[in-house]
Amino acid sequence: MKNIYLIGGGGHCHSCIDVIEQENKYEIKGIFDLSSNIGKDILGYKVIGTDNDINSYINKDNYFLVTIGQIGGPEKRLDYLQLNLATVISPRAYVSKNSTIESGTIIMHDAIINANTKIGSNCIINSKALIEHDVIIGNNCHISTAAVVNGSVIVGNDTFIGSGAITKNNIMIPEKSFVKANSTVK
Repeated sequence: MKNIYLIGGGGHCHSCIDVIEQENKYEIKGIFDLSSNIGKDILGYKVIGTDNDINSYINKDNYFLVTIGQIGGPEKRLDYLQLNLATVISPRAYVSKNSTIESGTIIMHDAIINANTKIGSNCIINSKALIEHDVIIGNNCHISTAAVVNGSVIVGNDTFIGSGAITKNNIMIPEKSFVKANSTVK
């Protein structure tokens, strides 16, 4: 198994740990979080340092995953793009063999990624999200729980699509958009 270090120890980290354990591709070696949390245990894994300590763990054999959520925007997640980012895919997700998932992205439990879809880097495709055929999701996006991105939609970089939101097919969602939960995008 490959070594992985997690950046951020909050609620999103908890969900990521579960997916990483289920995938069984990476061994979690530690978590970087606030200095007040160093030494604490998060679901069986130790907080080993802060952002200031990450550089001493960088080498070709270590992977990282940004486990900071994105509800307030992607800014906090952007500081780590220079790292060797892992791609994590839940074994309970369906990802078409004809799709592309870039580094730093996590595909959570029960998500569906259909054919000819491209998911950019540093994205969160959350539990039960449906990404239909021919969709392009830009970098640093969060597609929330049970959101539906219908066919041939282009989602710009740094976009958040809330839980239960549904998009019409064949539309462009501009970068840095915030789509509210349970809304319809036409």
